[in-house]
Amino acid sequence: MRHLVQARGLWIVGASLLAAVATAQASSAPLVRLRGTDFAGGGARTYGSVQHGLTRVNYVYAAPSGELSVMRADFSLDTIPQVPLFLHVRGMLDDGGTPCPIRVTLNETVLFEGPNAFPNNDWAIKQYPIPPGALVAGANHLEFRNLSADGSPGMFPWFMLAVCAIGAEDAELSLLPSIADDFRVDLPAEVRPLPEPLSGGHTQPGFRWRGTKGWLWLPEQYLAEIPVLAQCRMNFLMNCYGSMFDIEHYGFGDPRANRWWEPLPPDKKAAYERVVRSCQAHGIEFCFSLNPNLATSRIVDYGSEADLEALWQHYEWMQGLGVNWFNLQFDDISAGIDASGQARVTNLLLRRLRQRNPQAQMVFCPTYYWGTGEGEAAEGYLRTLARDLHPDVYVFWTGPQVVSKTISRAAAARYRELVGHRLFIWDNYPVNDGAPTLHLGPVMGRDRDLCEVAEGFMANPMHKENQINRLPLLTIADYAYNPWDYDPARSIGQAILHLAPRQEQRETLRDLVELFPGMLLYGQGTGYNPLLTRFQEIVETPHSRWLAELAVSHVESLLARLESQFPGQYAAERENIGRSLQTMQSLLQGTYGGERP
Repeated sequence: MRHLVQARGLWIVGASLLAAVATAQASSAPLVRLRGTDFAGGGARTYGSVQHGLTRVNYVYAAPSGELSVMRADFSLDTIPQVPLFLHVRGMLDDGGTPCPIRVTLNETVLFEGPNAFPNNDWAIKQYPIPPGALVAGANHLEFRNLSADGSPGMFPWFMLAVCAIGAEDAELSLLPSIADDFRVDLPAEVRPLPEPLSGGHTQPGFRWRGTKGWLWLPEQYLAEIPVLAQCRMNFLMNCYGSMFDIEHYGFGDPRANRWWEPLPPDKKAAYERVVRSCQAHGIEFCFSLNPNLATSRIVDYGSEADLEALWQHYEWMQGLGVNWFNLQFDDISAGIDASGQARVTNLLLRRLRQRNPQAQMVFCPTYYWGTGEGEAAEGYLRTLARDLHPDVYVFWTGPQVVSKTISRAAAARYRELVGHRLFIWDNYPVNDGAPTLHLGPVMGRDRDLCEVAEGFMANPMHKENQINRLPLLTIADYAYNPWDYDPARSIGQAILHLAPRQEQRETLRDLVELFPGMLLYGQGTGYNPLLTRFQEIVETPHSRWLAELAVSHVESLLARLESQFPGQYAAERENIGRSLQTMQSLLQGTYGGERP
């Protein structure tokens, strides 16, 4: 290939992932999907990755080109399916028509070696069978090498790779990047049921309990979302324990706010009684939650009968309203990390609840609510819970991390075995912890058979932005109801269609989701703001003022469209986006100076 240096587009809202590796979710879904630029080596870094109508391609030159003659990628798999597997490759040869022998190697196995594997100057897909044993559980290594003896960098002969995948013979290898590779939203042509109807012989939803909690929500936020939960076939709603704090007078974290030993004010009790009644009217189980040891001037004494009575007053009140589900939280605490003491209080509460209603259920959130017992303290704590906690109690788990990019069935099984109790997945998505950011993309990276290990799946939502939170919430409902057929790209498109009846509204929400596709895509925490991260990359790149101005104009326009297309809606969301816009405008002014045209 001649030196065809092409500029890379800088204003792309998306993610560059090293590898999209996951358990196959259908017979046509690949186990591994790698773009050209996921490979180290090759000519992409030297001559650009935008070539022949595609982005993120890579290519190898003749053997004398050294490192430019080979490209390699590493990936990992938990397990290897016991079905015939193939390497699917979308590639092409140079536009000069010269022969170009290549070698394709998986670990130590040569899958192909020879000339003219692909057409010249035209993309094509080829399949190579993977012999049994060539692909292994754990680390794997894939290599493409140009074997041409004559040639130099930037010249014929070369081989170019757009994308490759490992999967079954019918594995899909689209020209377009997957939603995890380069995030984009395609609006569907028609509305489908959401959640996706059950198929393949499944007659019951994947997770028995499907729902969300609040995040410092006020009663009116809970009341607004209950009909939405019912419409998307969710059946579980837990209050945020912070909602029970005195957040009406003190900020979250102020030790004066969490006075768990006191009765709630009558007006607050009346407001939450309305929430409970609405749940009951919509067929949703309301779960009452408290955390007595977080952000308080007085933690609970696990051996004190007086403290148990102080806690019990709240559970007794809720049970009197017909509530059957209850929760006791000890997450994120720094005092009172005593598994045996926590188990004692939980067991006593459950015993008293079941004296009045044998069907009462308890969900417990441990202090070590993530991971699989890594570290001596965590392992000892969880083994104590396994021994001391009542066997009927469910345990919350957020996955391998506090915010987990992926949650696998295997990891969930390890945690369940260690803690010795039934699991409720507490997915820390799309929560923003009150930060000036949004997480609007679909839930992804959750195994399709996770429901075989956990009975419940509960989302953790955004703070004030409960209206726009419905976008990711509908995808979570879709996954929790039918994880076997879940497709995040389809799901987010359908979520938009279900929430916006007019095309202009749908396009506005689509553009908004593409600005804030969610922290899971990037493997980041709850405060991650992809809009500002991408904008900072632009202003730090020389000769990019025009791109920065376009980006600011795009967000200004989108904010105006959101207000005009949805009058009376999304006030908190517009305020949140406006804070990002102000930061962008300040960066633009501080970086380039002068007045914008």
